[in-house]
Amino acid sequence: MLDKPAPTSSTRISGPLAGFRIVEFAGIGPGPFACMMLADMGAEVVTLDRVGAKKNMKSVAGRGRKVVELDLKDKAAVAQVLDLLANADALIEGFRPGVMERLGLGPDVVQARNPRLVYGRMTGWGQEGPLAQAAGHDINYISVTGALSAIGPKERPVPPLNLVGDFGGGALYVVVGVLAALLEASKSGKGQVVDAAMCDGAASLMSMFFDMTAIGRWTEGREQNFLDGGAHFYGVYECSCGNFVSIGSIEPQFYALLRQHAGLTDSDFDAQMDRKAWPALKEKLAKVFKSKSRAEWCAIMEGTDICFAPILTMAEAPKHPHNVARKIFVERHGVTQPAPAPRFSRTPSAIREPEVADIGALTSAWKAGR
Repeated sequence: MLDKPAPTSSTRISGPLAGFRIVEFAGIGPGPFACMMLADMGAEVVTLDRVGAKKNMKSVAGRGRKVVELDLKDKAAVAQVLDLLANADALIEGFRPGVMERLGLGPDVVQARNPRLVYGRMTGWGQEGPLAQAAGHDINYISVTGALSAIGPKERPVPPLNLVGDFGGGALYVVVGVLAALLEASKSGKGQVVDAAMCDGAASLMSMFFDMTAIGRWTEGREQNFLDGGAHFYGVYECSCGNFVSIGSIEPQFYALLRQHAGLTDSDFDAQMDRKAWPALKEKLAKVFKSKSRAEWCAIMEGTDICFAPILTMAEAPKHPHNVARKIFVERHGVTQPAPAPRFSRTPSAIREPEVADIGALTSAWKAGR
């Protein structure tokens, strides 16, 4: 069973990770998002940031942290960091390979003082390889893994925001890796390095599509497959009001309901899985959806097994009845933002306020807490 240290804060912390201590070296993108999730789940996350960073404390991705301002080029500050890490459970950093080593905070140095420490490394290209030292962003990491090539209309690939590389292939994989390593450390007493590269994660997310390609169910080229907008029964349609809806009526029983509720009596729609028929059927279905407003289609289809949903803007989403009922969005400091996820029945996650912390006091508290 995982042995969790007691929380050092005087405030009772909820969440399944309460009592775990994680040091975050401030960065951008997937690192802060990963640490936001860990903080929401109860971990005590201390962010080591540059001098003057306190102005960013109320950002969504920065919620729930203790923030310490340090100049990591100062040897005295590095010594303080090493003292803090001596009693931490994990660290997460997102610098280019070699930066932490040059600062005197590489895995060998840190784990020599704290053999149980899990060392999470979040990069785009990974710790080695021909591109390891090159700059990049989400769009580049998903480009080389086959993901971006498969997303978008026939004419050209379309960046899916930075959800696939930064947050899906990056942040979520470093969270899974760090948690797995913490579980293993509870049995072995030894930490390890978690090399979480966004290109690795993006490739991993494409596993099902490589599988379907191997068995002949997926072909190269956008809008030619049943999940990429090629099929008439899985896609996006414009309504008479200019808004859009989505359908995903893949299974025969769901497709039958789509035909029933949309009035698709044309026998051409019998050929659901005939790829050659898809372009013509998409045109016919587009005309049907264009005949009514989004609100009208919601009244007809929402809540059925058609697999239907209105496509909402970020401003509209928090007001949708389902999202309101589940409290999927919350407001903090006047900013509407997603609530913590996933949900736990006994140790619920929660958003905590950030606070400025003193590294010396933290080190003493963590040492005493051990």
